Amino acid sequence: MIDLDPDEGAGSRGWLHRVADLFTGEPSNRRELLEMLRDAAEREIIDIEALNIIFGALAVADMHARDIMIPRSQLVCVAADAEPEQFLPMLIDSKHSRFPVIGDGLDDIKGILHAKDVLPLLLEDDWEEFDIKDCMRPAVVIPESKRLNVLLQEFRANRNHMAVVIDEYGHISGAVTIEDVLEQIVGDIEDEYDVDDESTIKALDGDNFVVKASTAIDDFNDYFGTSLDDDEFETVGGLVVKQFGYVPRREETITIGNLEFRVLNADSRRVRLLNLSRR
Repeated sequence: MIDLDPDEGAGSRGWLHRVADLFTGEPSNRRELLEMLRDAAEREIIDIEALNIIFGALAVADMHARDIMIPRSQLVCVAADAEPEQFLPMLIDSKHSRFPVIGDGLDDIKGILHAKDVLPLLLEDDWEEFDIKDCMRPAVVIPESKRLNVLLQEFRANRNHMAVVIDEYGHISGAVTIEDVLEQIVGDIEDEYDVDDESTIKALDGDNFVVKASTAIDDFNDYFGTSLDDDEFETVGGLVVKQFGYVPRREETITIGNLEFRVLNADSRRVRLLNLSRR
């Protein structure tokens, strides 16, 4: 695996040399390297997508788990003593694939429950013999200061996809997944609601649309003939987050006037994509 930290280790220096071979001369620091990469993209030696991935890889080397983790308040957890009929509906509704299992409180992490390990229970009629300990996997615990490039290497080496993040006092502060790390490198991992790069609004039918959260409120108002307030926020995403009072999770909905917004894509820090329905 490529060492994503451009300032550490012989392996990363070799990688910088290979990148530099694409150009005339050799960068003496990161700033010069970035300038060369931008110049290469402008001259179409590398495409913009490749440039963004390289920039993302370099950025990951400077980021820590605390920067991208799902915060404690938004974790979807399963109680260790919960019965299947209690937690299975939550697993299905959340649409997540991994869940921390907790004991006496959120700081008492017992393990990680994978949805694929318990969904077969839906076919069972008798759950009396069920013991969540038989389905749990060990929880990987990391500090908030864990570097993302190191974490990605550990995810790959140990085949883990989720880690629980703790603060300096040993309290749970959040969780981070391998998907969270990869999105910092390759960009948003979009789904079936993808919107073309050159557009921020995509019509699905007469009353349903997909809207990028980065859409300017002025552009939104022009498109829909609405009068959303743009005094405090410039984007639709900012306005929606303000209405929620927190950064919402996927599938959460809120109504503003006659407009219903449903979150299609979001992480712990921002909303990316919204479904809009006019009522």
